[in-house]
Amino acid sequence: SHRQRQGGRNGVKGESGASDDELASDVLSHYSSASESASVVDEATGGEPVDEQTAQEETEDKLKQCIDNLMDKSAKTRLAALDSLGGAFSSKLLYDFLIERRLTVSDCLERSLRKGGGEEQAAAATVCAQLCVQLGGGDEGEEGFKILRPVLSAIMIDGCASVSARQSCARALGMCCYVSAAEDGEDLVKSMSHLESVFTMSYPNREGTLPTPNAGAPGLHSAALHAWALLVTLCPASRLNVLLDLHLPKLQACLESSDVNYRIAVGETIALLVELGRDIDREFEFEDSDTLCECLKGQATDGNKHRAKNDRRKQRTIFREVLHYIENEDFSEEKIRFGVEGIYIDSWMRRRVYDAFKEVLESGVRHHLQYNPLLRDIFGLGPPLILDSSVKSSKISRFEKHLFNSAAFKARTKLRNKVRDKRADVM
Repeated sequence: SHRQRQGGRNGVKGESGASDDELASDVLSHYSSASESASVVDEATGGEPVDEQTAQEETEDKLKQCIDNLMDKSAKTRLAALDSLGGAFSSKLLYDFLIERRLTVSDCLERSLRKGGGEEQAAAATVCAQLCVQLGGGDEGEEGFKILRPVLSAIMIDGCASVSARQSCARALGMCCYVSAAEDGEDLVKSMSHLESVFTMSYPNREGTLPTPNAGAPGLHSAALHAWALLVTLCPASRLNVLLDLHLPKLQACLESSDVNYRIAVGETIALLVELGRDIDREFEFEDSDTLCECLKGQATDGNKHRAKNDRRKQRTIFREVLHYIENEDFSEEKIRFGVEGIYIDSWMRRRVYDAFKEVLESGVRHHLQYNPLLRDIFGLGPPLILDSSVKSSKISRFEKHLFNSAAFKARTKLRNKVRDKRADVM
C-alpha cells in the first residue's frame, strides 16, 4: 500500500505536459533500449549473454565470495573484497540478497573498522553508508546503524587515526544517520555533536584568529561539516534556532579559511542554514548580514593569482550563488535526469541531500533514483516507473511493501518531509 502522491507535493504535472499515452510509449521505448551500466553481473558472466536466472545466481555467488573474503587474513584480499562490494552496492539493488546477510556484513565491516589499517577503514566506512542505503531505512537499517555508529564516531574523533579514514567515517556517519537514525533522536543528537567536535576545530579562537590547519585537516573538516549540514535538515525548529545562533557567526569567520574547498563547504552550509531559518520564520534575518554579504562578494570576485585558476572559478561560481540567495532568495536550479524522469534541485537543502547520496553512490546515484524506494521516497518520486531486466517487479514490490509498512520508515518519512520534491516530474 504505497501512499498516494499526485506528481510531487503540489500536484504539478510533468513539465513537458505530455499525455499519459506519450509517456507510456516513452517508458516502453526506453525500457526496450535500456542497457544498464556494466557491473558485477557482466564481470561475473564474462560478458556472455546468459539467461537472467543464471546471471543473478552468478552475481550472488560472486557477492558471497566477497563477503567470505572480508574475513580473510590478508589485508589485500579484504580491501579488494570491500572495493568489489562497494561497486556492487552502488550500481545494483541488492535488498533481497542483503536482508538475510546483513548481520554478517555488519560484523565484518565493524571488524575492518576496528582492526584494519587506514585504507581498509576508509573503504569499510563507505560500504557501511552504502549498506544503509541498500537496506532502505527500515528497521534492519536502524539495527545496523546501532551496531556501526559507535565505531564510526570513534574513528572520526580519533586524532591518531588516518585522515582519509576519519573523513570517510564522517561521511558515513552523516549518511547512515540520515537514512537510519531512530525517531527518538538520540542517535541524531550524538552523531551531530561528534561531527561538531571535528569541524569546530576550524573555528576562530577567542581573539577571533583562525587556527593554522594541519595537513589534511580542511578535507576532514569539510566532510564533517557537510555530514552535519545533512543532519541539520532533520532538526526540529526549536533545535534549529539554537544551532543558527551558535554556528552562523563562527562559520562566517571561516569564510577567511586558507583552504578553498573548505571555504566553499562553509559558504554552502551558511546558505543552507539561512534557508532553513527562513523556512521557520519568513522574517529571519542574519544579524550581521551586511558584513556577510561583503565577505561573500569578496569570495565571488576573488582574483587572487596565488590560487589555481580552476579553484578560483569554482569558488566564484558558488559564492555568487550563495550571495544571490542571501540577498534576494535566488537559487540557480538544476535538473538531474535519469531514465525518463528527473528531479529538480531547487533549494540548498535538496542540493545537500542529493550531493550526499552522490558522494556515497557515485555514478550509481541515478540507478538508485530510478529503482531504490528509499531515494524515491526522499525525493517524492513515488513507486519505480520502469524495471530493468536485473530488477524483478516482484522484488521491488516486496522491498517496498516491507519498507513502507515499517514504523521506522514511516517516522523518518515524516521527519524528512521538508525535503519532499516540489516538482517531481516525468520527462
